[in-house]
Amino acid sequence: MKVVAYAYPWDVADPGFHERVAGLGVDEVAVAVSYHSARAATPWSDSRTSVLARYAALYRPLREERWSRLKPGVPDWVASPDSAGEAVASLDNAAAWIVLTHNSRLGEQFPELTVRNCFGERYPWALCPSNEEVRDYAVTLTAESLAGLDVSSVILEACGQLGAVHQCQHEKTDAVWSPAVAQLLSVCCCESCGLESGMDSLLRDAVNTLMATGGDNPIGADVLDAILATRHRSTDLLRRAVLEMIDVPVTLHGSVDPWETGALPGLTPTASAEADAVVLPCWQPGETSLDKVRTARDRYPEATFGAYVTAVAANPVPDMKAYVSELARAGAKELHLYHVGLAGPARWGDVRAAVEAAHQEG
Repeated sequence: MKVVAYAYPWDVADPGFHERVAGLGVDEVAVAVSYHSARAATPWSDSRTSVLARYAALYRPLREERWSRLKPGVPDWVASPDSAGEAVASLDNAAAWIVLTHNSRLGEQFPELTVRNCFGERYPWALCPSNEEVRDYAVTLTAESLAGLDVSSVILEACGQLGAVHQCQHEKTDAVWSPAVAQLLSVCCCESCGLESGMDSLLRDAVNTLMATGGDNPIGADVLDAILATRHRSTDLLRRAVLEMIDVPVTLHGSVDPWETGALPGLTPTASAEADAVVLPCWQPGETSLDKVRTARDRYPEATFGAYVTAVAANPVPDMKAYVSELARAGAKELHLYHVGLAGPARWGDVRAAVEAAHQEG
């Protein structure tokens, strides 16, 4: 299995990073070039505990003439205006990790470009890909992320629509919304999506019914199919526009559930054929994650699938080596390992075990 390890630019700049990663023997390091807001722990540092990235930012020089009114933030929490470029240049084999539609800063500035649910509520973290201006922003973001960079591949996160479920401030929606409710609240009803008249009301009634009864989704399959087709059309338009900016292999973060929204949005029927690989969310060990890989393998037999595995979960994987081997047997050809900056000394054994298992699987 090919092994891709993820990191932030400030991780790569820290003393000891290159030696640690060289000792692992990973095939690529995916460096976050454009990334959303986060507070990232720095467990290898003796001088700080975390980096507070207050808003979504581009970790490359911001050339004002390249942007319209939509432009990423300039990060003042890193020392260099090209921290990602310097990180990539310092590595033997680096991938550019680019987050596209997840940008709370722009969503708050331009709410008309965000996902709007059937209650009229806007999701500021979710730029809607049905809007041409959002797609143009993603194209420019990709081009500027890669300008002058020598990378072996590109990894696209949030190449599609985000939805209702999002770790937003102190999240108080967990377990309140059923999966069916979250699915309907993630349907974008903005003007650019152009759903049929009356769809807002239909969706609101369905959400209220589900909240009151906890039953099954009352909306018919034909209506759901039409909604999903609208979302997939905009996702395809976004992906194809971005791919035109890239001349190296491309890996998509995606899900085999076509309704999935978020960082790993549901695959459209053509997505896997248009990318060189697709990474599936496999953070929770067990049959559910293994079934995702098996389903992808059976549904798209010509595609290459990777498994996204974390070594920094609140509950560690009981046997990381065995789990990675199971994913390989299920059909995963790549291991995408999260995260060689966030995983500190106490978790390094899991990181090493994951890499060893992946290489043993060939």
